Amino acid sequence: MVSPTPFLTLSSLLLVLLLCTAGVNSSSTPPTKIGNGYRLISIEGTPDGGLVGHLVVNQKNNIYGPDIPTLQLSVKHETHDRLRVHITDAEKQRWEVPYNLLPREQPPALKQTIGRSRKSPITVSETEYPGSELIFSYTTDPFGFAVKRKSNGQTLFNSSSDESDPFGNLVFKDQYLEISTKLPNDASLYGLGENTQPHGIKLYPNDPYTLYTTDISAINVNTDLYGSHPVYMDLRNVDGKPYAHSVLLLNSNGMDVFYRGTSLTYKVIGGVFDFYFFAGPTPLGVIDQYTSFIGRPAPMPYWSLGFHQCRWGYHNLSVVEDVVANYQKAQIPLDVIWNDDDHMDGHKDFTLNPINYPHPKLLAFLDKIHSIGMKYIVLIDPGIAVNSSYGVYQRGISNDVFIKYEDEPYLAQVWPGAVYFPDFLNPKTVSWWGDEIHRFHELVPVDGLWIDMNEASNFCSGKCTIPKGKQCPTGTGPGWDCCLDCKNITKTRWDDPPYKINASGLQKPVGFKTIATSAVHYNGVMEYDAHSLYGFSQSIATHKALQGLEGKRPFILSRSTYVGSGQYAAHWTGDNQGTWENLRYSISTMLNFGIFGVPMVGSDICGFYPQPTEELCNRWIEVGAFYPFSRDHANYYSPRQELYQWKSVAESARNALGMRYKLLPYLYTLNYEAHISGAPIARPLFFSFPTYTEVYGLSTQFLLGSSLMVSPVLEQGKSEVTALFPPGSWYSLFDITQAITSKGGLNVTLDAPLHVVNVHLYQNTILPMQQGGMISKEARKTPFNLIVTFPAGVSDGEARGNLFIDDDELPEMKLGNGYSTYIDFYATVTKGAVKVWSEVQESKFALDQGLHIEKISVLGLDGSGQASALEIDGKPVTGASNIELSTTKQNVLEDGGDKVKIVMVEIKDLSLDVGKNFAITWKMGPKVEDKRIM
Repeated sequence: MVSPTPFLTLSSLLLVLLLCTAGVNSSSTPPTKIGNGYRLISIEGTPDGGLVGHLVVNQKNNIYGPDIPTLQLSVKHETHDRLRVHITDAEKQRWEVPYNLLPREQPPALKQTIGRSRKSPITVSETEYPGSELIFSYTTDPFGFAVKRKSNGQTLFNSSSDESDPFGNLVFKDQYLEISTKLPNDASLYGLGENTQPHGIKLYPNDPYTLYTTDISAINVNTDLYGSHPVYMDLRNVDGKPYAHSVLLLNSNGMDVFYRGTSLTYKVIGGVFDFYFFAGPTPLGVIDQYTSFIGRPAPMPYWSLGFHQCRWGYHNLSVVEDVVANYQKAQIPLDVIWNDDDHMDGHKDFTLNPINYPHPKLLAFLDKIHSIGMKYIVLIDPGIAVNSSYGVYQRGISNDVFIKYEDEPYLAQVWPGAVYFPDFLNPKTVSWWGDEIHRFHELVPVDGLWIDMNEASNFCSGKCTIPKGKQCPTGTGPGWDCCLDCKNITKTRWDDPPYKINASGLQKPVGFKTIATSAVHYNGVMEYDAHSLYGFSQSIATHKALQGLEGKRPFILSRSTYVGSGQYAAHWTGDNQGTWENLRYSISTMLNFGIFGVPMVGSDICGFYPQPTEELCNRWIEVGAFYPFSRDHANYYSPRQELYQWKSVAESARNALGMRYKLLPYLYTLNYEAHISGAPIARPLFFSFPTYTEVYGLSTQFLLGSSLMVSPVLEQGKSEVTALFPPGSWYSLFDITQAITSKGGLNVTLDAPLHVVNVHLYQNTILPMQQGGMISKEARKTPFNLIVTFPAGVSDGEARGNLFIDDDELPEMKLGNGYSTYIDFYATVTKGAVKVWSEVQESKFALDQGLHIEKISVLGLDGSGQASALEIDGKPVTGASNIELSTTKQNVLEDGGDKVKIVMVEIKDLSLDVGKNFAITWKMGPKVEDKRIM
């Protein structure tokens, strides 16, 4: 749904320029150094191998408030590759991300007495922990700490400051915390979101990075958006060898992060310093370690990887029925049809509009689409309408589930008008929310839920009352104008903190168009502290509710996210614009969320508003067909843009989505890998090619998994695209006779007429595919093909792939339950002898499904020979068989040197059970005329 703050006005943009010119919160200006830091007065070991120390402030000052005089430092090597550094007030408990929301070890308890200062304190000390890859060291006065990599001695983080550094020492006040680290010039940083990054996926020096969940349209670049992820990955190339690590500051308070190329500074308005360092050293290793800590990504149902269609403005059920029928008529795949809030009665959650979505007709429609395997998802917003005749509201009041302000439910305005916000930190709210979802599911058997506006978004600011004598909202206009009677709240330090983060890109008050930051949650928790956790806590409550309905695997789409949200929900990138720039931005945001541990992500295809051009929509579906989450969604005020609205777009959709549906078994296997290891589904190229520094900033191409590369057209009027191919051999997925190979990497200009998207498969891969279809339920029953890729013309080579299949309605995605099968595929070529085989784990489920492999295509074989002497499971294939063995020449584009001749061998009309081990061999011998086994 549209943001109430869709874009920055011209006057707002001028204000940004003025602020930057004045040096207010501008990351390009030299920072002010505050105070002289702290000194370490005591430190000792703990029984579990950690350290506990105490710091005292060197010189007090009142900039941004008084210093906290004494701090407690705790350090622990939690695993071989994870180090925690925790700094807090030594005298009293401070706000931290609740341990029940994000389970983790508790730091040591605060000590009642502080150790006395050493007479001769150690200036520098270094601590190692047996088996740990990370080394912690510190200086005592002023206190600073560093984290090094044991294997090569490289410093990953160093907070110590000297006169030449552009940052100061540690600052720790009640509402202002500051710490910095030095960085080498050649470090490539990624993460720190959510924001729209105009320069691509790499963090760009002097761009602003503000983290505070905000409902402001994603068309606004370098602005705090819907999610808060205070984590970055640092990739460095040291003498030709890549090393990656990651740094998480687990803190939910608003913050500005200033990246200057050689340093990075955090300025946080509350909480504690709770740092986690993840050693890597590979990008995949970093994500594995990170998601092991924050929670593995949620398993997704198979159908969620199909194509989704939504629109704000499907005014009645007949329109929705027509949309489904038109997709079928146009022969464009469609798995899921969505409703924004159009199905609701007066925009109220968990209701149906009795006129436009009559209950009997809606149930009949759902019976019809469910019978063919389609699914239905609806939106719910967190704001509950203040309406005494509304059962959801009545039960909420009765259970006391709403966030409070001055001991009364905090009043805000969203789509239904006046609303109260549920407090998802309250256990009673979680139970009430689950009951409301259960009641609604009994009314309408939806297949998933879309939780929107959960930053939380508010059309008003401050303390509001319902106006007397006038209708609110009026029912006319855009619907997001505030019509409550409101007054600003500035009387508390929570509403007007001493340090102003760059909220909304304009230093807006932290309570602007959201819940007042002096409002109170369960157990006295301030909204000021918990603000950025709202969507996260709602995702947890919604996930729990859906899991309890029918024991099925939940699907939740959330706009607001935090560290750990991927364990419960998918994400879309919010209100984007139908422009070429926004198409390009979508790739970087998608790749960032893979780093954040939220791999199921995508952008509104063709743009949310305004209407895209026909050409842009063609190109967008060619990108969006390869988003992990693939959905077309549009604004109420935009013309219709379903993929069948233009004949040309329909053709591009059939082409691109047709390939997606063939790739569903591969995407689902990537979903499984994400669930067990955190591995992103969509990845930057540096994940697979970390030694190839040319791809460190590449944001116009991306990988699905480790080896499938998408190189789309992202510019208007282009019928070709220049793509970077890392060293090795690549094979066109749409025409597997075409290959590109190089030793040092190659820029290639590819033909890309309007209906063509270039997708290439890397060497050493075995890719499982099926025949596709209009709905994933049918597509996953079709025969399998395996595509095997060797380095072009290699005499000795190998390839690997895998496949995971299961009952995707089960909540858990794992082996060992009797309803799943995992297959490893292998292939080798050794001096003309080729072998392809499988090793199956837990075969029963695959055998029960009756799945089989029909064709195997092996690419990149030495072109001087032809396939013969085919054997399957050790038995020669004779002329009595219908199996066809063929050899076809492939075309190769090279970067110079000796020309290589290659062929592909295809074995067709097979009937190999996916659930049984198989082994196929043949030899590449002299060419003969007969290509078929008769």
